Amino acid sequence: MALTQQFARVTRDHLDQCRANALDSPGAAPGWDPPTEDLLDTDWATWGLIRYCRTARTDQPDLVALLDRAISGDQGEDIGFLDHPEVYDGFTDPPQLLDAAAVTAIARALDAIALDEVLAELPTVDDDAAEACGFGRGFNGDVRDYLVRHFEAMREFYGGAARRGQCVVVWTD
Repeated sequence: MALTQQFARVTRDHLDQCRANALDSPGAAPGWDPPTEDLLDTDWATWGLIRYCRTARTDQPDLVALLDRAISGDQGEDIGFLDHPEVYDGFTDPPQLLDAAAVTAIARALDAIALDEVLAELPTVDDDAAEACGFGRGFNGDVRDYLVRHFEAMREFYGGAARRGQCVVVWTD
């Protein structure tokens, strides 16, 4: 089973309800049930984009930090009640939270990224592009399309959360 990057848009009320559920449940089940339209799986794409940006020359030195924050969340807020098999498989670190203010800041920063410029030096041969992103040779498909498609999905996802004043929970599953 491959690990993939997961996101969920949630309200503070939903998080509060999950916390209360976990406290009241014998198995500490949080009742994690965000609607499907508020879930996003970006596969390995963001990890590949981060890897590429670390090794390629980009004009946006803060891009790696932005992408890393968008997929790693912020430390500090206790959402330990989501450290439960109902939410993720427990194979990696527990879910992390980005509050509504952080989501808005990330959404604005993602909107400012000119991805075509970032990917200007990405090799045109798929095996070479896959290697540059850490996917290894034998990646099946168009690497550039894969990166762009998942980046755009993440940008739209964060934009939607920002417009609705939601938090984003991130984890690897």
